[in-house]
Amino acid sequence: MPDRFQQLYPWFFALVVAMSRWPGLFPPNFSVVYSLCLCGGMFFPGRLSVALPLGTLLVSDVALNLWYQFGKGYDVWDPASLLYMAGNYSGYLALWFLGRGLKPWVPGGRWLRLPPAILGSLLGVLLFYGVTNTLSWLRDPAYAKTLAGWWTALTTGSVGWPETWTFLRNSLLSSALFSALFAVTWNEAPSESPQEKGECAPPAEAEGEAEEQVA
Repeated sequence: MPDRFQQLYPWFFALVVAMSRWPGLFPPNFSVVYSLCLCGGMFFPGRLSVALPLGTLLVSDVALNLWYQFGKGYDVWDPASLLYMAGNYSGYLALWFLGRGLKPWVPGGRWLRLPPAILGSLLGVLLFYGVTNTLSWLRDPAYAKTLAGWWTALTTGSVGWPETWTFLRNSLLSSALFSALFAVTWNEAPSESPQEKGECAPPAEAEGEAEEQVA
């Protein structure tokens, strides 16, 4: 049963991520996306680890862009927007690589997965935030192309928009929360062996021990 659960759980998680991206469902930047990329690298097997997170994001991004274009009248396919989108995917890949790098350090115990998952998610969000806000600083004429302008992009943002530090706060909270939930629920049952749980040995092993004692 746990194996079957692990086969289906990544797809369920990806579906939740896709649905959570609907505008207005969560507070700004309170997203499951960061956890999907990080946990994909940490837990998902084989090619699924990169194909499922990036595929989910690409399909949902195209659907959102079509909605913004035809529902809101925004021009979302202009070169500047596509460049910004490419920058986002470089951040997603960075999160995946971070998760992949942490994979050998993730213990098998359910609760022991929490520290690397939470710390990895926080570090990943900081990297993603730095990349995407630097791109905003480069493409947005409202920011002076100076060190002070870059710092403004990282902290307060453009006039008339919510301060960017609030997006960072929401990203850190959501990524830590969802990464922790994923790490804890990745296995349906505890991963300890029967011997670690103090259970008796399997029948075949018990019979072998009995034969040795008789001999």
